[in-house]
Amino acid sequence: QVQLVESGGGLVQAGGSLRLSCAASGRTFSTYPMAWFRQAPGKEREFVAAIRGSGDITYYADSVKGRFTISRDNAKNTAYLQMNSLKPEDTADYYCAARSTRAVVSNYGRGGWYDAWGQGTQVTVSS
Repeated sequence: QVQLVESGGGLVQAGGSLRLSCAASGRTFSTYPMAWFRQAPGKEREFVAAIRGSGDITYYADSVKGRFTISRDNAKNTAYLQMNSLKPEDTADYYCAARSTRAVVSNYGRGGWYDAWGQGTQVTVSS
């Protein structure tokens, strides 16, 4: 069972930056697609970004393109989400997710496709 632990959330002013980290257990981390989702109060969980196991291909929600960057360091079993030019509407709980089992079909933007989740880290952007 893969375990994920997020860190790096906090309070930041609009226009500021934060970097979230997601530390993963498991010896085959480099094979796991990883993703970040977020859930704002009263709203449904939404996809933010995803990255393939090799790190060569990334995917982003339109709302964060050009501002957020997902990356990973397979030697450290860690994925990151660099968030720049933050807006108040980015305020949410952020969750990292992993797909640790082999999949016939990839669906990086769907939360149900992932089989491991972290506990979440809160990001608050003040105006």
